[in-house]
Amino acid sequence: MDGDIIALILAPLIIFLVFVAPIWLILHYRSKKQVSQGLSAEEQIALQELAGKAELMSERIQTLEAILDSETPEWRNRA
Repeated sequence: MDGDIIALILAPLIIFLVFVAPIWLILHYRSKKQVSQGLSAEEQIALQELAGKAELMSERIQTLEAILDSETPEWRNRA
C-alpha cells in the first residue's frame, strides 16, 4: 500500500524532472537572453517612427487647443 502511494508521487515527479523542467529552463533562459539583447534594428526603426508620429500628434493637439482657446475660451471648463 505504501509502495503504491510512493509510486503515484514519484512517477509524475520523474516525468516532470526529465521532460518538463529542462524545456522550461531552456525557454526561460532563451527569453532572458532575448530581453538582454535589446531591440532589433527593425524594432528601433519602428520605435523611431512611432516617436515621430507622437511628436506630430502633440504639435497638432497644441495647435487645436490654441485655436479653441482663441475661439471658445471656456471650452476647457465644459464637462
